[in-house]
Amino acid sequence: MEKTVARIALFAALIAALGLVPQIVLPFAGGVPITAQTLGVMLAGLMLGPWRGAGAVLVFMAVVAMGAPLLAGGRGGLGVFAGPTVGFFVGWPVAAAVIGLVNRAMRHQAPLLGGIAASMLGGIVVLYIFGIIGLAMITQMDLVAATVAVLIFIPGDILKAVIAAFIAREVRRARPDLVD
Repeated sequence: MEKTVARIALFAALIAALGLVPQIVLPFAGGVPITAQTLGVMLAGLMLGPWRGAGAVLVFMAVVAMGAPLLAGGRGGLGVFAGPTVGFFVGWPVAAAVIGLVNRAMRHQAPLLGGIAASMLGGIVVLYIFGIIGLAMITQMDLVAATVAVLIFIPGDILKAVIAAFIAREVRRARPDLVD
């Protein structure tokens, strides 16, 4: 139990640390910035599994909701639930869970390809569904316009999926006891 709590806290802290990487705000993306924090969400799902990965994200979200400025750009507090990134933020635990579930299902495939597929399905497809809906609701864009606005993020998120899968594979090789 202590090991599980420590791992969840470690990944919540990793997501927070990735918030220190400067965000890039694109004016045509509806106020949604490019951040490194989705890499942490992908790693949590791949390395902790679906439920612990989602748990780590929920711990992080709770700390942010209490006002800690841990999101990229120093954002925190309940106001993040009223901004254009709300859908992405709310979708993070679901994305981590899907990544963990898909990764488990593909465990007998090539670990790198399975990790990439899991990260892309959960960290891009599932997460973008939440993000697009949230962006459309907050900005009053229609769903097509919101979808077009976030397409610019796909190449970077594919890169994050590859990086997360590579890290998870290497950690699994070196310390299989640390990966779910």
